[in-house]
Amino acid sequence: MKINEVIAKIKAYHKGIDIKGNPIDETTTRDKILYGDSNRECTGIITTCFASTEVIINAIEKGANLIISHEALFWNHGDHTDWLADNQVFLAKKKLLEDHGIVVWRDHDYIHSGIPMRNGDYTDGIFYGLMKVMNWDSYLVSSINLPILYEIPKTTLKAFADDIMNKIHLSGIKVIGDPNTEVKRFLIGRHIMGPGDNEKITEVENGNIDVVLSLEVIDYTVSEYIRDASQLGWPKAILAVGHFNLEEPGMAYMIEYLPQLFDHKIPCAYVQSGDSYHFFTR
Repeated sequence: MKINEVIAKIKAYHKGIDIKGNPIDETTTRDKILYGDSNRECTGIITTCFASTEVIINAIEKGANLIISHEALFWNHGDHTDWLADNQVFLAKKKLLEDHGIVVWRDHDYIHSGIPMRNGDYTDGIFYGLMKVMNWDSYLVSSINLPILYEIPKTTLKAFADDIMNKIHLSGIKVIGDPNTEVKRFLIGRHIMGPGDNEKITEVENGNIDVVLSLEVIDYTVSEYIRDASQLGWPKAILAVGHFNLEEPGMAYMIEYLPQLFDHKIPCAYVQSGDSYHFFTR
C-alpha cells in the first residue's frame, strides 16, 4: 500500500469534524505531509509526538518510511521552511529524511477530532490515549468525548506525580503548590499561556479542581493564583507535565488500532520522542 493510501485510510478512520462542526478543510488543516514523497510503498509506520532526529534514526533502524507526528517537523506553526534555507540544522535534518526516503505526516487535527468507540461515538484520540495509558477510565468525570476531568481516590500530590512519571516515562515534573497536599480532583488544563487564563482560573475555582495538568504554563495568571491558593491553605497545585509529554500517550495509543486498520500487513511501532526536559536540581 502506498503511503498516500495509508494516510487516506487513517483520515477516514477519524471523525474528521472540526471544533466548529465542519468537515476538516484540507486546504487549511495542519495535517499535511511535512516531508517526503507519499507515492512510495509504505514499509512501516512510526507514531510519535515530535519527529525529532532520534525518532527519525529509530525509524530508519526499524525499516519504516512513514513517521506520523502529532506536532510540526521544522519548529514553527504551519511548518514553513522558506526562512530556513541557510539553517544548518534544517539542512542536516532534511538530508537525513531525504537520504532514507522518509515521509513525515502530521496527525493533529484529525486525531483530536475523534477516534471511534464501540457505541459509534467518537472521543479525542490524544486525551483518550492518555486516559488508557494512565488507567484513569474509572475516574472520568467529564464526557468521554473529551476526557479531561477526573476524580481519583485522595492521594498526595507527590504520589500522583510519581504515578504519572512512572507510567509515561518522565524524569521529572515541575510543581507549583505544596508537594504534600492531598488531592483528588484534577483537570487536564491544556495551554496556560495568557489568553483565556481568567476563564481557566474561574474554571479551577468553580470546579473545585485540586490539580491542573498543564501542557504549557507561564509564571503569571493561573500559576500566581495557584501559588496564592496553596499558601492560603487550599489544596491546589499545577503539575507542569509539558506539551509533548502529556500528549505523547495519545500517539502511543495509536498502536492499539493502526495494525488492525491495515490487517496487520504494515509494521507499526510507537517511538517516544522523549521527555522534553532534563533537570538540574540542588
